[in-house]
Amino acid sequence: MNQEDIKNIIPHREPFLLVDEVLEFDPETNKIVALKHVREEEYYFQGHFPGRPIMPGVLIIESLAQAGAIALLSKEEFKGKYALFAGVKDCRFRKQVLPGDTLRLEVELTRIKGPIGTGIGKAYVDDKLAVNVEMTFAIG
Repeated sequence: MNQEDIKNIIPHREPFLLVDEVLEFDPETNKIVALKHVREEEYYFQGHFPGRPIMPGVLIIESLAQAGAIALLSKEEFKGKYALFAGVKDCRFRKQVLPGDTLRLEVELTRIKGPIGTGIGKAYVDDKLAVNVEMTFAIG
């Protein structure tokens, strides 16, 4: 999936669309693998931090959430809806994400019951774990 395909599934748009492409998606296992190319010209690097740009951790979590939303909202019963954060649990930041890095976003939706669900997200840079998190979402 390219970014145009992604825009047909989730409502996010620039500058807040944080998934560039989907490499793999298995609707049977609810697993998705996507990429975020971290560009030097990203708006947040101007202030985070001048002279030493680092991608904010909350935006890495948001990238994972958007990948999970692509998997969720691709399901027929959820098409056209929104996936909203309901919680973040057990988040660990293990590696800084810098301009020029490519984030490999791996998300597995582990539970969906009614309008609430959970997912496990892991973000990698060069096969090194940068962030892992459990996310709770609400379908609106």
